Amino acid sequence: MERIDRILKHDLFLYHLRENQKAEVERRFGHHDLIHFLDVARIGEIINLESKLGLAREWVYAAALLHDMGRHVQYEDGTPHELASAEIAPEILRDCGFDDCETDVIIDAIKSHRDASVSGEDNLRGVLYRADKASRLCFACDVAQECNRSDDKRNLVIRY
Repeated sequence: MERIDRILKHDLFLYHLRENQKAEVERRFGHHDLIHFLDVARIGEIINLESKLGLAREWVYAAALLHDMGRHVQYEDGTPHELASAEIAPEILRDCGFDDCETDVIIDAIKSHRDASVSGEDNLRGVLYRADKASRLCFACDVAQECNRSDDKRNLVIRY
């Protein structure tokens, strides 16, 4: 996964990763950090394989690594982070060897990762949505009693 390794070393990726970390230093729930990104990537690839979707593993990983890059922008100016992330990602993808077609598919998934209407789709959009939601470790959260998520939106068992 040479192109994924390039993303992980890309200056713009590292910059936004640091900005997210700074913006969430006081956050008590679900950080948007490399651990989250890799959890989403790995769960996404499990979904891809179990569902026999045939998505390129690098697409799943690229979408997962970049889907929350703009989270700090949302904190700063209110721009929904899926849109901010979709603005950040194309330069990184291009620099790391993804062509225009691949970039379009990955950006579409990033833009849709908070849209519940894509949850059942058997494509990268649906995989990223489901993997992102499945990555939350609600069952092991130390501050779950402070969470405002309804029980039906919490992950109370391990699925992946």
